[in-house]
Amino acid sequence: MERSRGRRNRPDLPTRESVLLEFTLTPPALAARAPTAYHVLRTNQVDEYDEAVSLEAVVAAARRRPGENFRGTARRAAKLSIADAIFEAFGDLKDLITSVPDEEAMTHHDPPITVASTSNRVAEERRNVRVRAFLYAASREDDNDFHLIVGRAPTLQPVYMTMEVSGLPPSNSRHRATLKQARDAYKAFFQDHPLGLPGASYDFYDPPIPVEIEGSLFFDMSHVTGGRPGPQDLRDDIPTIWEVHPITRIVFEP
Repeated sequence: MERSRGRRNRPDLPTRESVLLEFTLTPPALAARAPTAYHVLRTNQVDEYDEAVSLEAVVAAARRRPGENFRGTARRAAKLSIADAIFEAFGDLKDLITSVPDEEAMTHHDPPITVASTSNRVAEERRNVRVRAFLYAASREDDNDFHLIVGRAPTLQPVYMTMEVSGLPPSNSRHRATLKQARDAYKAFFQDHPLGLPGASYDFYDPPIPVEIEGSLFFDMSHVTGGRPGPQDLRDDIPTIWEVHPITRIVFEP
């Protein structure tokens, strides 16, 4: 582990002032080739609605074991369910984002979408998608979801979307096994490094990590007003509060 010497030499990298520490992550070898080493820049950047964090808090959070079960309440029923639908495949994240209804329509949806724990999926959220993209940044939220900022290839105009590896539902949920498999796959990629899994603030990855993700679409009613999700340096290129949530399958370096 070393203190930051980071530079913002690409638009997908964080500003120098926000980088608290850096380390190299070498994940387990996948397929018959040597693993790629990723430079991890751990920042003090958080979602717009969260409070800033210190270096000490970031390191302590990364070393804690806060559990695996979902601890949130907002739209809990929808977040912990998987849509009953076939998978729609997208080759470009921008096409996926274009396919969802606009925020105005969802904000005034009939029947209304609320943030109550019992708020379940509406018709527009009963969609499953599959997309190949890149993981640019990630954090761990208080509810035990891992908050992934997924974007297009670095050579394309930047567009990002939030996708979440969910905290686990109760043991009697029919969705638990699928969500646990996705969560285990995510964690396995990062856990060889003692600080590998992100904490309360965002980690950025250099280079961004290729991923294939499957999951259900979800409209995050919590962010219709107030702060927006995503780290400060990428937030302007996150055009929607639609998410893939929960992720049901994640493959790194496909």
